[in-house]
Amino acid sequence: METDIVAIIGPQCSTVAHIVSYVSNELQVPLLSFGVTDPTLSSLQYPFFVRTTQSDSFQMTAVAEMVSYYGWKAVSVIFVDNEYGRNGVSALNDKLAERRCRISYKSGIPPESGVNTGYVMDLLVKVALMESRVIVLHVSPSLGFQVFSVAKYLGMMGNGYVWIATDWLAYMLDSASLPSDTLESMQGVLVLRQHIPESDRKKNFLSRWKNLTGGSLGMNSYGLYAYDSVWLLAHAIESFFNQGGKISFSNDSRLKTMEGGNLHLGAMSIFDDGMLLLGNILQSNLVGLTGPLKFNSDRSLIHAAYDIINVIGTGFRMIGYWSNYSGLSKEPPETLYAQPFNRSSTIQHLHSVIWPGETLSKPRGWVFPNNGKLLKIGVPNRASYREFVSKVRGSDMFQGFCIDVFTAAVNLLPYAVPYQFVAFGDGHKNPSYTQLVDSITTGVFDAVVGDITIVTNRTKIVDFSQPYAASGLVVVVPFRKLNTGAWAFLRPFSPLMWTVTACFFVVVGIVVWILEHRINDEFRGPPKRQVITILWFSLSTLFFAHKENTVSTLGRLVLIIWLFVVLIINSSYTASLTSILTVQQLYSPINGIESLRKSDDPIGYQEGSFAEYYLSQELNISKSRLVALRTPEDYAKALKDGPGKGGVAAVVDERPYVELFLSSQCSFRIVGQEFTKSGWGFAFPRDSPLAVDLSSAILELAENGDLQRIHDKWLMKSSCSLENAELESDRLHLSSFWGLFLICGVACFIALVIYFLQIMQQLCKSAPSDSISSEPGSTRSRRLQRFLSLMDGKEDITKNKSKRTKVEGPSFHGDRDEDFGRSSKRRATDLATGSNIN
Repeated sequence: METDIVAIIGPQCSTVAHIVSYVSNELQVPLLSFGVTDPTLSSLQYPFFVRTTQSDSFQMTAVAEMVSYYGWKAVSVIFVDNEYGRNGVSALNDKLAERRCRISYKSGIPPESGVNTGYVMDLLVKVALMESRVIVLHVSPSLGFQVFSVAKYLGMMGNGYVWIATDWLAYMLDSASLPSDTLESMQGVLVLRQHIPESDRKKNFLSRWKNLTGGSLGMNSYGLYAYDSVWLLAHAIESFFNQGGKISFSNDSRLKTMEGGNLHLGAMSIFDDGMLLLGNILQSNLVGLTGPLKFNSDRSLIHAAYDIINVIGTGFRMIGYWSNYSGLSKEPPETLYAQPFNRSSTIQHLHSVIWPGETLSKPRGWVFPNNGKLLKIGVPNRASYREFVSKVRGSDMFQGFCIDVFTAAVNLLPYAVPYQFVAFGDGHKNPSYTQLVDSITTGVFDAVVGDITIVTNRTKIVDFSQPYAASGLVVVVPFRKLNTGAWAFLRPFSPLMWTVTACFFVVVGIVVWILEHRINDEFRGPPKRQVITILWFSLSTLFFAHKENTVSTLGRLVLIIWLFVVLIINSSYTASLTSILTVQQLYSPINGIESLRKSDDPIGYQEGSFAEYYLSQELNISKSRLVALRTPEDYAKALKDGPGKGGVAAVVDERPYVELFLSSQCSFRIVGQEFTKSGWGFAFPRDSPLAVDLSSAILELAENGDLQRIHDKWLMKSSCSLENAELESDRLHLSSFWGLFLICGVACFIALVIYFLQIMQQLCKSAPSDSISSEPGSTRSRRLQRFLSLMDGKEDITKNKSKRTKVEGPSFHGDRDEDFGRSSKRRATDLATGSNIN
């Protein structure tokens, strides 16, 4: 570089590329690199650096999408410990994180040649002890072959392992024929290779290359990119001269001040038109052996793509492709560029793979670490509701509904799970479930098994299995039975309903009278009689017992509609009253969480439950109102005492606990609906593959009925019997009707009193004449006979009507004559039948 230069092609080493890129940037000389894939070499830091091959950023994206496609969550990475290896692994870590995957273990190998086999063996032994069985190998060719050889010796190229090699292995597979023992050591390996589209130009070049080398040296993708880099620069220089560019240089005073040693920095000069040449390079739009030579906005070649090959036998087979446009596919990327952009996971497909161990079954990708350690599974040591989970006294064993579900699910897994249960809590009070779940993030436990509610805050820090039990917060309150009482017949209608109904009876009677009184004799007569007719007619329609006929069309129309209304009211009243008298009526002043929130009464919750957080933080209920309760006995006592005696108005808890509580406590019940919807699950660290496998096992338990059988074993308790209560409520007692009998009796008594007063009044009027002409004894006898005669005889209503006619006068036209005629007819009838008219 002491001579005047206008461009640089190379180098192939990332370490050297960083230094040369800095120098080319100072001298404003474009640097075209066809072999450096280090993703940290960017145009932002080195404006004159131009990458004419694909960056490892794309290659690591392809690796991450393969890992995600096969459903693996973690990988182990072995890399060469230099800029090429470290920066490539850094890019892989970022791409995996975008897909919720991770690097669980990584180990670097020094780049120096001559790394002994013992070092590699120790490294692979550490990898074998890890959980992940997916290994990404990002090294130089010599180190890669050494790793495969030792892995073969250690049995790490067999069933259960997955090896993914970056394009260093494709470079070697394309360049020369590898020895059979080398190929034997890497059977089933997946390899990424930079994709070069098939074209006539490429075929002609490879034919000329074969003739030139005699077939002794293969051509790999880096060789093709190097060829294209030369032609790219040639076209750019030609455009440079066509635009009037001149090759001229100027000295840099800063370089002269750094004169010293053997570097001769003072001899280097700045290319004056370097920016013009760089612009021509970046604006190139050619078609080379590797495909389109065109750069996008971040100075990367467009259409980044890789072949995915599977090493089999003495060669390899193509299983698919990856491109930054279409993702994973079975079709070559160039056939998909013309189609609409679609990266949906439903169209991501690859051909079948022959994995290490010569199996077609996809490896699980992980095992429990083979380090002699058991999974530490935290279990809540409960003080109440021990049917769900409890520690067997005097041992380290646990039992209960949750434990049986977990062990049954583990037994369905296709692999053994070494674990041990560790108690959390002292057993005297329920532990904090939030602290129990947090213990997973701090590394205290590897998982948590128990009645763990799946809530939003917990899902942010751990992963849960499929819920094995439905749950949700409900309100439990005490209730009392409502006795029907003497006035139960008034309860079907509200006071307003009674008032409106009574008013309508009167209104309808008046309307019918208005429509009928001019043409219907039955609605005519003295005012008092017409008022009585209106009231009697309207009220008698309640029982469809009205005797007055309607003559007018309008009157009949109103009556028909009113009778229909009366029918509906009658039926509704009858049905409601029947329900009140025959169905057990329960009452509680609290009807759900909303009424509980609005009150100031204390609320009970289970100690250690998330209900306290939900009530105080989500529903904004003051903590001073919340009372922690430990056992079902505490529930019952607090509810029975009520707020007045230091108890609670209601208890808020999860439905499984409440159902178990109510199975033995019959004086309480659930009011309202569940106001949260959740479930119970087992908690694991984020991205744990065991959570996925256990979820499938729990679904299988639910489908084959084992989950329900476990539920019935632990939670099917004797429920409260309601048969006696139902039989009792079906019998109707006098207490439900004595109010009606009282009303009827009072009405009868009053009517009789008025009647007897009227008789006594008539008896007194005739008494003076009888007492003058008779003796006292005979007088009493005659009075008694007179009284009985008045009681038994028929009253002459003609006199009354005549009196009313004289008093009232002819206020209603023709009424007096009509009444007189009607009375004469009745008197004639009585004489004919011999009736006594006294």
